[in-house]
Amino acid sequence: MTEIWFIRHGETSWNREGRLQGWQDIELNPSGREQAAQLAARIATVEQTFDALYSSDLQRAYATAEPISAGLGLRIRTEPGIRERGFGVLEGLDLGRIDELAPEAAAARKSRDPHRPIEGGESLGQFQARVIATVNDLAQRHANERILAVTHGGVLDIIWRHASSVALDGPRPVPLLNASINRIGIEGRQWHVLEWADIAHLDMESTSDIVP
Repeated sequence: MTEIWFIRHGETSWNREGRLQGWQDIELNPSGREQAAQLAARIATVEQTFDALYSSDLQRAYATAEPISAGLGLRIRTEPGIRERGFGVLEGLDLGRIDELAPEAAAARKSRDPHRPIEGGESLGQFQARVIATVNDLAQRHANERILAVTHGGVLDIIWRHASSVALDGPRPVPLLNASINRIGIEGRQWHVLEWADIAHLDMESTSDIVP
């Protein structure tokens, strides 16, 4: 079995403000940097060894991976396949006002229809296919190893659904928390949730991503 510890990046100012980030390259805020430090300290105490450390190519994920890299002595390998969904014209908008500011794109996002495009962004189906293909590739590349991957809330949503056999428009009762540890086991093409939304290492509030 390949074990992947998926980690959501630390908090950004846009997380705090409720703005949709997507592919916008937003940096961690002070709370996010502290979350990353506490996360790295926790991972440094894990008795098992890690064979590789991956990160999305967006800086909020990469900056979360940096203290982990320093603590474990593992170089960060950037992996664009685990970056957040591209939300096109919705990026940067206040989630409370997207119906008003971009009604057609907001309706496409809310529908959870895998084939319905968002102007300038990815359809949910395209995003799902990208994430699943990338994770399967990572698992094959690291067969029977344990690795870390720092990613985003939307990616975690796809991963949990695939591992739990829950449809894209089905209910998701689990949160997608900043700086959380989410462990998945992969055997062949079968994914299993081993542990989810672990934030025992944090001494502060952790915001959950809002999906859709």
